[in-house]
Amino acid sequence: MSAEASIYQAQINGRPATSAELIPLAFAGFAHFTAMQVRNRRVKGLDLHLARLRKASLEFFGRALPDEQLQSYIKTAIDGGPEDQSLTATIFSRNGEFTADSMDVEPAVLVRTGAPSDGPKGPLRLSAVDHERPLTAIKHVGEAGKTYYLHHAIRQGFDDAAFVDRRGRLSEATIWNLVFWDGEAVIWPKAAILNGTMMAIVQRQLDRLGIPQRNEEIALDRLGGLSGAAVMNSWTPGVAVTGIASNAIPEAKPFISLLHKAYEAEPANFL
Repeated sequence: MSAEASIYQAQINGRPATSAELIPLAFAGFAHFTAMQVRNRRVKGLDLHLARLRKASLEFFGRALPDEQLQSYIKTAIDGGPEDQSLTATIFSRNGEFTADSMDVEPAVLVRTGAPSDGPKGPLRLSAVDHERPLTAIKHVGEAGKTYYLHHAIRQGFDDAAFVDRRGRLSEATIWNLVFWDGEAVIWPKAAILNGTMMAIVQRQLDRLGIPQRNEEIALDRLGGLSGAAVMNSWTPGVAVTGIASNAIPEAKPFISLLHKAYEAEPANFL
């Protein structure tokens, strides 16, 4: 099979998924997932992805598949595709989502692959919307609100949207973690957020580099006193943000370089 033909894969429990298996998933809303970028058949932060899936499975299904089993399914998809690709591993219940049976069944694993992505170049300008995602700590499917607010932001002339919680704190963006810079330290928003795997990679490598970090509440009226801002997700460790709502933020290129340097310091492992 050619690289072009094999880059788009869908496998359930390590084997090609049939249309009969995929059709119900088009309407499923009770599942969680993790997304990663594969480069040279290697993955960074695999331990973080496995931990995310394990914790969310225990929360959703009361049980979790062994890490070794999940890793084998991911490896099968990586081995069957090109050296560089995007990969998403979704954990779902085969017994439906609205019955008691879904509470007592071993979950299944859908692994999908596609073209690699490095995200937008930026800089980005974000709108600010009052929104708090349900089950914030879990990366779950079925969040129409994120896409709705993205589209609404674009119609208003922005590139994307950032969320403000009921206490007036910036938390995260539609598919991104937010991060800020005061010229000396990296500042992570203190609010209910999904702790991203890229975020965790950057945090532990910044620690190793000796860069100070702290968690603080960030309101819109504080943005003018900061030296930089960025968004990050599985695509990229940092895209500059130069505005949120009507608040301008300096494009801190050294800050963006620092985030990328931290990510580059993370070792990549073959599965």
